[in-house]
Amino acid sequence: TMKIVSALILLGVLACLCWQPVQGWTLTDNWYGNNFFQNFWFWTAADPTDGYVDYVSYQDALTWGYISNTDNTAYIGCDSWSISSGSGRGSVRMQTNAAWNYGLFIFDISHMPEGCGTWPAFWMVGPNWPNGGETDIIEGVNLNTADQTTLHTSDGCTMPSSTNGFSGYWGTGTNGEPSTNCYINAPNEGNNQGCGIISNTQNYGASLNQMGGGVFATQWMPNIGISVWFFPAGQVPSDITNQSPDPGSWGTPVANFPFGDSCNSDHFSNMSIIINLTFCGQWAGAVFGQDCPQYGSDCNSFVQNNPTYFQNAYWSVNSLQIYQ
Repeated sequence: TMKIVSALILLGVLACLCWQPVQGWTLTDNWYGNNFFQNFWFWTAADPTDGYVDYVSYQDALTWGYISNTDNTAYIGCDSWSISSGSGRGSVRMQTNAAWNYGLFIFDISHMPEGCGTWPAFWMVGPNWPNGGETDIIEGVNLNTADQTTLHTSDGCTMPSSTNGFSGYWGTGTNGEPSTNCYINAPNEGNNQGCGIISNTQNYGASLNQMGGGVFATQWMPNIGISVWFFPAGQVPSDITNQSPDPGSWGTPVANFPFGDSCNSDHFSNMSIIINLTFCGQWAGAVFGQDCPQYGSDCNSFVQNNPTYFQNAYWSVNSLQIYQ
């Protein structure tokens, strides 16, 4: 009888194993409040996107109040009190010391930069750009209300034009067709346009802030693809809150970029995470006149001379959690 009981127990254990998710994620990094900034280095060179910005060091950002933290939250802002000079408005661009080749990246924020002239981003990038790839998870400009998630790659990465696997919609190239070619110099797309999916929800800028923020979850799995989900504050799945995330239960992602014959996963490697806020430049500046006509057509001049306008141009981060 004991043998039968033992056998049944063993069968029970085996049955339980079958129900475990194929990909179980383990929390390796949990950054928030007091331990947040130590995981980043601060870019102080010129802005590669030609923004009207002065990126400062960690020490200067701390001294001048561009960044601060409580026990639980990290604040990442800009100079919102002085007329700008030199290369532009004081701000930060911070990049993780670590890099990854796969993972689940869960970014929980209660506020992000908003307003005319702003160009904030939360993104990942590999070495020797664009060869290591770029994944823009949160990005937009000026008064945008919907997030745009975009891949930028070397040649040979194209996405299927079908929208079956995600709830957002493709951006359009210069020919009015979906921008599904991720190559930075793709034909029929703007310079470095990449393949971008626009969210079907109002999850960017002032719209995101009015709902109290939310969670952006990015799953990057070689040979499968890169997917991004968004959950408004108060509607975050309990498995995320409990630190046992199960993306298979989250439903359709906002954006989905499958790897396969038309885009090999080796277009993405050793990517680190960047959080930054620039102003004007190649995107926000180029469309400033049409997005913000009430402030004229000169983005740099507006950003330079209206410091207090940028009091809402800040990130408030609850946590950044990384699972492997």
